[in-house]
Formats: sequence, structure tokens, C-alpha cells
Amino acid sequence: MTSPRPLRLVFAGTPDVAVPSLRALHAAGHDIAAVVTRPDAPLGRKRVLTPSPVAQAADELGLRVIRAARLDADATEAITALTPELAVVVAYGGLVREPLLSAPRHGWINLHFSLLPRWRGAAPVQHALIAGDAELGTAVFQLVRELDAGDVYAQEAVPLPDDATAGEALAVLAEAGAAQLVDVVSTIAAGNAQARPQEGDPTPAPKLELADGLLEWTEPADRVFARYRGVTPEPGAHTTLDGARFKILRMARAGAGAPLAPGETAAAKDGVLVGTGTEPLLLTRVQPAGKGAMAAADWFRGLRETARLGA
Repeated sequence: MTSPRPLRLVFAGTPDVAVPSLRALHAAGHDIAAVVTRPDAPLGRKRVLTPSPVAQAADELGLRVIRAARLDADATEAITALTPELAVVVAYGGLVREPLLSAPRHGWINLHFSLLPRWRGAAPVQHALIAGDAELGTAVFQLVRELDAGDVYAQEAVPLPDDATAGEALAVLAEAGAAQLVDVVSTIAAGNAQARPQEGDPTPAPKLELADGLLEWTEPADRVFARYRGVTPEPGAHTTLDGARFKILRMARAGAGAPLAPGETAAAKDGVLVGTGTEPLLLTRVQPAGKGAMAAADWFRGLRETARLGA
């Protein structure tokens, strides 16, 4: 059996989670005419202009980079002039509209980190974890005008540890999705790709705000832990202590233990227990207001009196 011929592609992506897909498509031998990514952004305390992870990967691979904050008329002209047969987008951070949407012969396909139509939007993994979904996964679908609504070429649940944070889950899904994406591109190149309409009621997954990271200790432990997982590392889990923001960087299930009132804290062997609406949870790494990140046990030992979180 002969391999499908390489396709002339344009790849659009920006963050770390898009890099495995770019590398996989390049390794598969496809002709990547250009990589479209967001412009360099100021990072760190010194606000140094830094290329996106995708731009850095493209430079390493010797690929042309088009920096565009949005896919406007100039970007459309530049991409169309490359005459791509297919365009691939993975977490680019902007919408693809007509006439660019129809410019490639095979249109645009998107790798999305959810089991569509559940969690359409910018933060599917985060919302899935917050909701306590039993399964997370990836989908490759045809891009259409409506957000994340196109026909699906491939979809697969991906096993994850039951304590994985959003950042950890995305790293796993990015690798699994890259392999899935290469398979779909191969079927398109071979001319036997088949896509099916999405089935079921869609759920929205808008970008999370800082307020979404607030942990409510009166809720059951499972719900508190699910929210922690979904908002870590961004926008970040937090509570209040003496009216100031108190960041929760690492948390774990505590198992059996003495009951604590919601927000009440107690020393533990591996950290600090905090009460919820049901059983306690274990804090292992925290960041008090105005201080650096530290082990929760070290923070607790430095207190003059027992802390109550959420106050």
C-alpha cells in the first residue's frame, strides 16, 4: 500500500499545545508553506518581546512564519497567495472568516480538545474538568462559520489521571491529538476522508476569567477539587485569607481524615488540610499575597494562629 501524497498546508497555531501538531505534520512529510501565529508578546517582569511557542518551533524547522493578530485582509492575501490545498488550525487564537475559509481546496480543519459537541469554545478542557466530566478527548473537524460546529472527521476519548490539572491534561491531549490530526490529513490526501455531523446538544466553553478560579469551601470536596483542576494553571485557583487573595498552586485529595469546617485548616503530614462541605482536601503548595510560592506546610508553620481560608 502506497502512502498518501504530501499536501501543501498552511498551519495556524500559537501556544505550546499546538507545537506537537506542527512537528507531527512536518515529520509526516507534508509541505508546510507557512505557519501563521500571533505576534510576539511581552513576557516576564522585563516584558521582553518573545515569539510564540509555535513561532519558535517553526523557526527551528526552517518554516516561513506569518505573524498576524487576526486573520484580516492582509493575512488573507498572504495565505491565499501560497495556494494551500488544506489549512490546519490548532489553538491559533483568532477566527477564520470568508473568503479565507474557502480559499484552500480542502478548506480548514481544526484540532479541538473536547468530545464535540460538548465544550465548544476557547477553554474546553478547563470547563470539562470543572464540570467533572468522566471523559475528555480530542476531535478533528471541518471549520465552518459557526463556532466549533463543523462535521467531525475523527474523535477519541483520551485516558487521563483522575487528578490531572488542565495544564497537565492539555499536554497529554496535545500529543494524542497531533497523531489523530496526522491521520486525518492522510485520509484527506488519499481522497477517502469522511466526516459526520455532530450529534447531541452543544455546551459552551468560553474563556475563563480570574473570578472563575475562586474556590468555595462550602461546596463538596469533589466540586472544589474539580474546579481546582480546571483552573490550574490558568486563571489559577485561589481563595481569600484576611481579605487578600491566596493562591492554591497544588492540591490533592486527602482521603479519610478528621472533619473540618469549610475553610478551617489543620496541619497534615504532607501539607495542610482544609475543610469543605464534605471531607477535607490537602494543600501542598500555596502562594500568600505579597509572597512567593512555597510549600503549604512551611506556610502553615509560620502562622501565629490557625488560618481560616475564605475569610
